[in-house]
Amino acid sequence: MIDKVQRRFIKMLPGFNNKKYEEVLEKLKLNTLEERRNRADVIFLFKMYKGLTQPPFESMFQLTRSGRTRGHTLKLAEHCNKRDIRLHFFAERAINIWNSLDQKVVDSDSVEVFKRRLH
Repeated sequence: MIDKVQRRFIKMLPGFNNKKYEEVLEKLKLNTLEERRNRADVIFLFKMYKGLTQPPFESMFQLTRSGRTRGHTLKLAEHCNKRDIRLHFFAERAINIWNSLDQKVVDSDSVEVFKRRLH
């Protein structure tokens, strides 16, 4: 729904009212609001993992004990959810994004390095 606000605002900008939303985002070098939220989620998760913020990482996440670690060695265990509402919580949204990162990204020494490697 929030993305609709951004779409409507872009349509009000001079010269962009007849252009496709994706085209305008590319031209203005913007990400969708969902992409920005996902990026913010994974950056916050990295800060939690490094112990730079509250709540503690261990209170919300568990590293997987599985021997299969394609991608990187810090995979997070997914929770078994039967309720749809839980899928939109931070802890649930961030797991799949985190697990899809490369080893080089999760091995970053600082938040700034992590942010640079994220894209």
